[in-house]
Amino acid sequence: MSATEPSEVYPTARGPLPRLASPYAARARRRRHKRFFALTRLPPGGRVLDVGCGRLGLRALEPRLDITGLDIAPSQGYPGPFVQADPAEGLPFADGEWDLVYCNSVIEHVPPPRRAAFAAELRRVGRGWYVQTPARSFPIEPHALLPLAHWLPVALRRPYWRLGAAGDWEEIELLRRRQLEALFGPPALPERAGPLVKSWVCVRPCDR
Repeated sequence: MSATEPSEVYPTARGPLPRLASPYAARARRRRHKRFFALTRLPPGGRVLDVGCGRLGLRALEPRLDITGLDIAPSQGYPGPFVQADPAEGLPFADGEWDLVYCNSVIEHVPPPRRAAFAAELRRVGRGWYVQTPARSFPIEPHALLPLAHWLPVALRRPYWRLGAAGDWEEIELLRRRQLEALFGPPALPERAGPLVKSWVCVRPCDR
């Protein structure tokens, strides 16, 4: 499956919004990857743990890397080594076992009380890491593809959510820059869409 297919960019989406947004989202993801992934300084032959890999994850962009997928859900046909585990409950790996821990658009799905444990476990098993999350300040909620949805209180967000692309309701709390930096260390680097910050990326180089 190509990284540009709507079913991979928005794997659980419904309705016309994903079809309209998918080409832009795919291009934005490729640009973000090109800009920020090189900062990891992953060595040749380096081992990567893709946390929250879903059906394809990082393999869509880097099919030649040595990648092991990890997800809280079953593998769904993931095309490579796969481990089912919840980082907030602990991972079955030694300290620094992975050259790079990659975590793309996942941390916002972790309930806030569990985020510190989740992040600590990723930092423990990785010598370097790449963590990206949508910016709370961006006016379009990136899962429902609805304007301002993530700024509403939950009581108003629930009925509004049904109008969007996300499908089933999920209580997602997007992060601010300082929140991501508190979990994975500064600086959080901005990915911009015009003058607006679309997402934040924390990178710790593998050779640091």
